[in-house]
Amino acid sequence: MISQNREKFKAVSIKTGLIFGKLPLTPNQWTLFSLIPALLCFYFLLKANFVFAVIFFALAAFIDVIDGAVARVQGKTTKKGAYLDTITDRYVELIVFLGLFLTQLPLFYFSSQFWIFLALFGSIMTTYSKAAAKEKLLLESELKGGLMERPERLILLFLVLLSAIFNLQYTVYLIALFAVLTNLSAFQRILKAFSLA
Repeated sequence: MISQNREKFKAVSIKTGLIFGKLPLTPNQWTLFSLIPALLCFYFLLKANFVFAVIFFALAAFIDVIDGAVARVQGKTTKKGAYLDTITDRYVELIVFLGLFLTQLPLFYFSSQFWIFLALFGSIMTTYSKAAAKEKLLLESELKGGLMERPERLILLFLVLLSAIFNLQYTVYLIALFAVLTNLSAFQRILKAFSLA
């Protein structure tokens, strides 16, 4: 959804790329660098320090914007870079969800671990339903769109962590919402792949 409006953010992306492109880091190094704040987010989740967990997750998400912006400005966009970025994104997401999984959260009909597992499963399936369509040559062009693409998932995950500062019950509600929406998104992509094939 947000990805479909990339043109609106193009000017910001160019400015970001120009600023951070001055630093002696390649786009791929920026990509890998995002794992550090993700691990710090994980650490602070274990310590139940949700303020710092939010800060470091936001930093990891911002670095995810920087790597692509720098690559585009420097003319260094490559298939290897895009692949590394996708893999690193999954690791960042997994690290944060693992931190939430190990955090003591209240029940919401089921245990918080159930909702976290379902949320992570939905997120992975949203990504994999796209990758599988391409791998199996089901479609000639890349499968795009869906309810919960990467930007939407990042925003909702940020809200999950932010809510933990104020009320852990709301955190579980948002995780459950994440679980429902990502699985709906995966199902939406699967149906779209079959309808276009």
